[in-house]
Amino acid sequence: MSQQMTKYIFITGGVLSSLGKGITAASIGTLLKASGLRVGVLKLDPYINVDPGTMSPLEHGEVFVTKDGAETDLDLGHYERFLDTSLTRANNFTTGQIYVSVIEKERKGEYLGKTIQVVPHIVNEIKDGILRAGEGKDILIVELGGTTGDIEGLPFLETFRQMKHELGRSQVMNIHVTLLPYIKAAGELKTKPTQHSVQELRRIGIAPHMLILRAEQPVPSDLKKKIAYSCDVDLDSVIDAIDAPTIYQVPINFLAQDILTPISQQLNLGELNPKMDEWNSLVSRIISPSDEVKIAFVGKYLDLKESYKSLTEALIHAGAHLDRRVRIEWVDSEKIEEEGAQKFLENADGILVAGGFGQRGVEGKIEAIRYAREEKIPFLGICLGMQLSMIEFARNVLKMEDANSMEFDENTRHPVVYLIDEFIDASGTRQVRTTTSPLGGTMRLGEYRCDVKPGSNLEQAYGSGTIYERHRHRYEANPLYREQLEAAGMEVTGESQGLIEAVEVKDHPWFLGVQFHPEFTSRLQHPNPAILSFVNAAVKQRS
Repeated sequence: MSQQMTKYIFITGGVLSSLGKGITAASIGTLLKASGLRVGVLKLDPYINVDPGTMSPLEHGEVFVTKDGAETDLDLGHYERFLDTSLTRANNFTTGQIYVSVIEKERKGEYLGKTIQVVPHIVNEIKDGILRAGEGKDILIVELGGTTGDIEGLPFLETFRQMKHELGRSQVMNIHVTLLPYIKAAGELKTKPTQHSVQELRRIGIAPHMLILRAEQPVPSDLKKKIAYSCDVDLDSVIDAIDAPTIYQVPINFLAQDILTPISQQLNLGELNPKMDEWNSLVSRIISPSDEVKIAFVGKYLDLKESYKSLTEALIHAGAHLDRRVRIEWVDSEKIEEEGAQKFLENADGILVAGGFGQRGVEGKIEAIRYAREEKIPFLGICLGMQLSMIEFARNVLKMEDANSMEFDENTRHPVVYLIDEFIDASGTRQVRTTTSPLGGTMRLGEYRCDVKPGSNLEQAYGSGTIYERHRHRYEANPLYREQLEAAGMEVTGESQGLIEAVEVKDHPWFLGVQFHPEFTSRLQHPNPAILSFVNAAVKQRS
């Protein structure tokens, strides 16, 4: 690119939320990156929460943790998985963070006693955040959460409007994602919601350059023409985003509609030829793999699969690389408590016990782990899943019947999992934790180094003696029980500054519990090694 100035693509959504703005942003980013451009992404969340860390997963889906320990929106997970990159807290900010920052500056007197207003002060703060995220990139894709017209989103839209004037028209592109509902009774797709949404955007002062139409079926060309004329958008900039068999198909569908030509024209990018061969072959293996493998996913919050988004995607990545469809059998741990493990797990090729907070369903997870250990079924325990595998082993092998985590029983005689008083966090700062510390501030969050034991499943998976993975948890495995566990056949195979990071069971085809969340670093093109190795063990179990 001749110009060094960063160019910006602003993605907004209309009609309703959950249309797939995040997948749209990630897909466009994938195509631009595959064309050789340096692409950044930024998610703006208009809610007033400072971060989603304390939000219910039922309300907000998964909390995605970046390597620097920021608790962010799950769309950042999509960006990382599509763009094969690691993001930081600079790639996601909320209205809450903007207001906190402006108020702190006002308290310090940085505004010289002026009256603080949404325009210019809040808008300038948003602008600074956007420009910071764009540094060193050819293109920054900025996705605004929520729906056009939401009262919380207005300062962000005003920022987009101003940036077009400040940077120049060829530096900025506005893409609007909108719903094209199919009305069964009338037997047709309806364009009015899209027209109204674009009118609302124009009223705010933003004219979209491109429309992405979310529909359940392909949009006929005469309908695209009608939308182009009524919304004042070029016909080649009306793109349909129809439901796809996998989200990773979306960039391919966009490319088939020549989406890059209008983007290149608007932003003066020259000819773009994305190299998508590897991507295409992985997608074809997701859609039509040669075989399948069954993974029993034992957890709670199962009604809301979104709360395990990164993990289900990581299994898909592993499956694509092994040419297997990973068939996830969702198993509610409370049902295991009522009816036993065998009924739900006997046909599984692998058993996965995921992370989670709270007491509910814990005994069912412990039963599932016991079943995996005794029946020699490949097992992966993540975060709480690792802690429970140690508790299960202490109870059933070491015969410590009341072994437990202090999270569930503060007075247990055998606190195999406990709350350490202090630790050094990812940035090297000393953190102090007590049971009464506020939930948000006392977790081990972000990326930590883990030293791996030679010859372990963990080392074979990663091919390395040192790995870096991300954390999100409060309680730790208690090293007091290490000797007894190891003497009885449960080895510690990963450590981080004296903290237990991974355990394995000897005399078992493949058993691994990890304190970190491997799913956060899995990408379509580079699946996480621990999860890939687990799925591979399940494939071998099947054969």
